[in-house]
Amino acid sequence: MQRRRFVAAVGAGVGASLLPPFAQPAAASLPPGAPAGLLQLNSNENPYGPAPGAVRAMNASARAAARYPDAAQEALVDAIARAHGVDREEIVLGCGSSEILQVSDQAFLGPGKKVVAAEPTFEAVLAYAKATRAEAVKVPLTDDFRHDLAAMALACGADTGLVYLCNPNNPTGTIVSRDEMAAFLKAVPRTAAVLVDEAYHHFVQDPRYASALTLREAHPNVVVARTFSKIHGLAGMRLGYAVAPKPSAQALREFVSWDNTNAAVLAAATASLADTAHLDAQRQKLNATRQRLCDALAKEGRRFIPSHANFVMIQTGADVKPLVEAFRARGVLVGRRFAAMPTWLRVSIGTDEEMRTFLGLLRELAGPRPV
Repeated sequence: MQRRRFVAAVGAGVGASLLPPFAQPAAASLPPGAPAGLLQLNSNENPYGPAPGAVRAMNASARAAARYPDAAQEALVDAIARAHGVDREEIVLGCGSSEILQVSDQAFLGPGKKVVAAEPTFEAVLAYAKATRAEAVKVPLTDDFRHDLAAMALACGADTGLVYLCNPNNPTGTIVSRDEMAAFLKAVPRTAAVLVDEAYHHFVQDPRYASALTLREAHPNVVVARTFSKIHGLAGMRLGYAVAPKPSAQALREFVSWDNTNAAVLAAATASLADTAHLDAQRQKLNATRQRLCDALAKEGRRFIPSHANFVMIQTGADVKPLVEAFRARGVLVGRRFAAMPTWLRVSIGTDEEMRTFLGLLRELAGPRPV
């Protein structure tokens, strides 16, 4: 498939912190819990971890370890419902948003049903669909690496049980605007559930973008998935949730695991959800580092996809599998190979120091300029 070249224009000065000589991976600071000697830039986590209040809440939760966390779960459901202005019956908690994706397949798919998704995108929904014996329909991205919404709508029919939109998309970091989403929802059969995965929602600052939650009243087939793994810095604690119309929420609940949360993550999520100032600061910090990375890539003439998430896809000019392995051998984990984009390398946004390490190794291992 032909790909349009994307080289962002160099801004009014590349961030100075990315320009000095680069440290070796061994000199970079490792996040708590990282595999010994490895820098983790592969899973789109928040390198700064959870908010201080969330850490305190987790520590205090040890006193409740002997009891099932029913009350804490109900309190978090209420807090999420208030945050989104919905009824509590429209909230479904999951063990990470990955459980929400799994139970969406179970609730809306089955033999003779189809799931429609972009290619590439986050693969979980397509992987889980196999267990339901549903047919996966993969629609290639457009030349500018965005969802081909027209083609996806055409792929939908009476046998479509689920449509999956990752917005921003993983691995490309591109977005579907609010107007585009509204037009797409009108074109999709109302008998199909539309699952909008907003794991990276908090990083978007483009005014054209809006959460699919703003369209839910006009489109009762919309289910929105969110996670505490990304900007909240709680990937290791495993918590996500769905916001769905009551009939869809009840369909999801029939498949979620009983007691699928724990006291520590419930306490941490409740505290983190309330600390909006911390979330704003995290967004600004990580987006600023992403911009400095992109400025440096542009200055060197490297092709990349402008991203609205906490990762960037970089064109390497060759299959990335050997490059991924070379990075690992030098102590840095980077994103996996995506079959539909085999020459593109995804790197998560870490600290400024970590991105200096990455850029230095990229120059060394992939050459001074892309092929």
